Amino acid sequence: MTQFSDLNLNPKILKAIEEAGYTTPTPIQAGAIPAALEGRDVLGIAQTGTGKTASFTLPMIHTLARGRARARMPRSLVLCPTRELAAQVAENFDTYSKHVKLTKALLIGGVSFKEQDALIDRGVDVLIATPGRLLDHFERGKLLLTGVQVMVVDEADRMLDMGFIPDIERIFGLTPFTRQTLFFSATMAPEIERITNTFLSSPARVEVARQATASETIEQGVVIFKPGRREREGSDKRKILRLLIDAEGAGCSNAIIFCNRKSDVDICAKSLRKYGYDAAPIHGDLDQSQRTATLDKFRSGELRFLIASDVAARGLDIPSVSHVFNFDVPSNSEDYVHRIGRTGRAGRQGKAVMVSAPRDAKNLQAIEKLIGKEIPRIENPLKDEAPETKGHDQKDAKQVNPRGTNSKAKRDRSSKEHHKDSSATPAVMETVGLGEHLPSFIELSFEQRMDSR
Repeated sequence: MTQFSDLNLNPKILKAIEEAGYTTPTPIQAGAIPAALEGRDVLGIAQTGTGKTASFTLPMIHTLARGRARARMPRSLVLCPTRELAAQVAENFDTYSKHVKLTKALLIGGVSFKEQDALIDRGVDVLIATPGRLLDHFERGKLLLTGVQVMVVDEADRMLDMGFIPDIERIFGLTPFTRQTLFFSATMAPEIERITNTFLSSPARVEVARQATASETIEQGVVIFKPGRREREGSDKRKILRLLIDAEGAGCSNAIIFCNRKSDVDICAKSLRKYGYDAAPIHGDLDQSQRTATLDKFRSGELRFLIASDVAARGLDIPSVSHVFNFDVPSNSEDYVHRIGRTGRAGRQGKAVMVSAPRDAKNLQAIEKLIGKEIPRIENPLKDEAPETKGHDQKDAKQVNPRGTNSKAKRDRSSKEHHKDSSATPAVMETVGLGEHLPSFIELSFEQRMDSR
């Protein structure tokens, strides 16, 4: 079996790898690193969790160990789809370059331009950035990409999902034609293939089998429920989520809860906090400092529940996550594998539970087809509370619908009282539509009105 020591890496890099506790490269690393060290373009096709970050950081550090950075002209560029993934790549560079003198800058949104400009002005060997923030600096005249020797595009399929492909193409055009390109994607959509054919030159193709199955250390389950009324679906799902968490007891030491929409992330986090659960949201609309602080708290154990959009599904290495709850069934079946892959890592046991409504049936079927087995069904915990829920529903119906049974009873009582009164005073006629504001003269009979004249 190949060892890192067999890959002809700089001894200082090998020392850092050993100190990090690694000796054997993963398949994507064993295939990509030798080709990258030869100076070839690399097309890596691998899912998250396969170790592909090291497959480009290690050869980059080896190459950049010789040379010197110039102001505003980074020597290498790594493009990532999200701020969190970019920050994680930066951590990898810190880990593996600790014995090599290299400078780096992280260009992501939510951080002061002034601080980032200061780093770029001093000159950096490694520039790690999200596409939007990189172009912002370029358009302000603070950055030149003509000195880029190595360019990396990480999670290209995620870039496609997020609409970054036009930005990627523009950035390619700003870098030298002679650059070395390392391109990584979990899937090869037609648009991704077009870009690789355009911008990569005779790449070494390294493909790791698609991660279509979850780890055997992850226990999976799904709750199928049908809401009593459509407008109650959200509240019913949130109640099911709380009951599922409670059922896990102390075994649920921490968990990531995935929602499909950012708005639902906020609603779900707020609801859990309302019921006394230690929860916080993370998604793309939050300030970067808030996102970083939330992730740090979750990693350190200060925060028990992280409510996330798919921004946290890929690439983030958060160890020791005991549970993953899919509050929503993902529309992309591969995202299910990415999501639940946040638990059961490094041989640990994990549990993944999903909540599915009737309209999720097709997506659930696609997930089961991808992983090649049926996800075990879990009994709906709301069933035991059905009578109580039904009672609440009837109460709500009376309040919401004034024309319902309650109002009919009221009208019947009113009618009986009216007939009782009319038998005592037959001269008073029933007048419809004027209520208590009936003018007194209208109650008079024709004769009485004539006499009053």
